[in-house]
Amino acid sequence: MASTLTLPAPLQRFFALFPLHTYPPLPVPVRFPLVKPTLWISPPRDTVHFHQSASSDLLSADVECLKWQAYIALRGLSDIAVRWDILPEGGLDGRLPNLHVPASGDSKTQLLPPYNIPAWVDGRVAGPVDALEGYKDDRARDESHAWVSLLEGTVHAALSLSQPPPSFLSTLFQSDSKKARSIEAILSPPPAPLTGFSSLFPSFGTSITLSAFQTRYAEAIASLSERLGTDRWFLGSENATALDALVFAYLHSILHSRDITRIEVTRRVNLIAWERRVRAQVQAAFYVASQSP
Repeated sequence: MASTLTLPAPLQRFFALFPLHTYPPLPVPVRFPLVKPTLWISPPRDTVHFHQSASSDLLSADVECLKWQAYIALRGLSDIAVRWDILPEGGLDGRLPNLHVPASGDSKTQLLPPYNIPAWVDGRVAGPVDALEGYKDDRARDESHAWVSLLEGTVHAALSLSQPPPSFLSTLFQSDSKKARSIEAILSPPPAPLTGFSSLFPSFGTSITLSAFQTRYAEAIASLSERLGTDRWFLGSENATALDALVFAYLHSILHSRDITRIEVTRRVNLIAWERRVRAQVQAAFYVASQSP
């Protein structure tokens, strides 16, 4: 039943002065058309002199992003676009990298966090999924866990300590997503606090420097070089594994760090030759996402 209530004529004339118009939605400009799978990464080291047509370095300066670049390339995928104009806050969970996958068939466009990248790669690589994850046997797969722990503990801590400390102002305005893991969370056992048990003040801070940590780091690099030997891939695997991607990311980052950290790797000829060979393979798997005109 239609309502019999109507607005008074003076009120109708007043509302008529402000007519309601509905306009079609405006198209959202697309700066980077999504044509191929695109990996969002932190910028490479030299973006000032970067030239898209030249053989420029497309490897991220962030070791976490570089791990996934190496993982994708060493699994045999190629023709993957990269872009670095997105801040970490723009990624899922406020972190990079993210993999932007275009729609294909019944699947829609997806933005994948790092922990979903292996499943996506498994779907793109031909052949069944290897239960041994590419390692030659169960023993090698179990040994890889120890090397991962060494790399993400001792080696990662040395790499973090070799970086120049951020300014107080940048630390003050730094978001939580950009804050790196603390040394206490990386090392096992954690370093001693600045204050001792006999101090009147509660324990705080850490008592660790790169020079004090150098012995553990040097032993880790020496063990890594000895384990590689003359093999093509770590642990004698026939093809590259996730461990090889992790090792490459740390070696490449260390070779661009301070002298006191870099010199331990430059002393090992086999690590230098291995990093150079793998770098060429990883670099060839990516290209810069083209911008729309």
